[in-house]
Amino acid sequence: MKLAFLFPGQGSQKPGFLHDLQTSTVVENVVTEVNKTLNESIYTFHSEEALTSTRAVQLSLLTAGVATYKAFEESGITPDFVAGHSIGAFGAAVAAGVIDFKDAIKVVNLRGELMEQAYPNGYGMGVVLGMEPRKLQALINHHYDETYPVFMSNQNAPDQITISGSLPGIQKILDDASQNGARCASLLNVSTPSHCPLLAPVSEALAEALHDIPIYRPSIPYAGNRRARLLYDPVDIRLDLAESVSAAVQWHDASTVLYEKGVRLFIEMPPGNVLSRLAANAFPDARVYSVADHGFDDCHFIANSYK
Repeated sequence: MKLAFLFPGQGSQKPGFLHDLQTSTVVENVVTEVNKTLNESIYTFHSEEALTSTRAVQLSLLTAGVATYKAFEESGITPDFVAGHSIGAFGAAVAAGVIDFKDAIKVVNLRGELMEQAYPNGYGMGVVLGMEPRKLQALINHHYDETYPVFMSNQNAPDQITISGSLPGIQKILDDASQNGARCASLLNVSTPSHCPLLAPVSEALAEALHDIPIYRPSIPYAGNRRARLLYDPVDIRLDLAESVSAAVQWHDASTVLYEKGVRLFIEMPPGNVLSRLAANAFPDARVYSVADHGFDDCHFIANSYK
């Protein structure tokens, strides 16, 4: 039985979640590194008001994921695979030894700033449950309006698909999907149109920033976002980190690759449980836990027992 650590993306945040991290020297070291690199306290980033900022959310998620990973690593627990959804890919990349943590902080800081500047308001994401991709795409094509563009973005499960774009356009698609058989259709707690062509300029800027940063071969296999494959070549990983912001995340396919590689224990880093719930639904015979729901100590005990 193999173990995978999953790093959640934007939407998993909640006010004050950094205070839920376990107390340890290694966690304090991670927080100190973030504070020094940003020249400001990360604890000012996770208030309810601060979390309206994409930059604050992404930096807070990176901090929580890496801090928790480091706590597992310090106690002798390392996964066989890592994967991160959207911004979670940077936490996974740090865990895999692909990118130095300090460099990841700088790139994520830039990523959040660029996304906010590109679409400061009026844009976001929605999610549709219980509708086939082709049917949802047909609805998007039918309603497409250049003034209020909407794109199909992430496929998180066979019947869970996100859409990105302008909020009026998204609401129109959500309403239509609800009237045409969707089990659920709702807005997400995301303030930017992530993972669609609207953010292509952000991907280009990130590619330039990442070009000047050392990217290493992973010491732990890393599952990419765009093509849902295990990536080993630093060039491919650099491209995945840059382009995933404007490309759909093929999360269901990526997690399926991990399952096919023998993963039967999935543990999700804080602060969310979205990825663990997706894994539990997709792979009923696997053991699935989230640190947010089960606590670090219980997840550590389960992981240690598996080892």
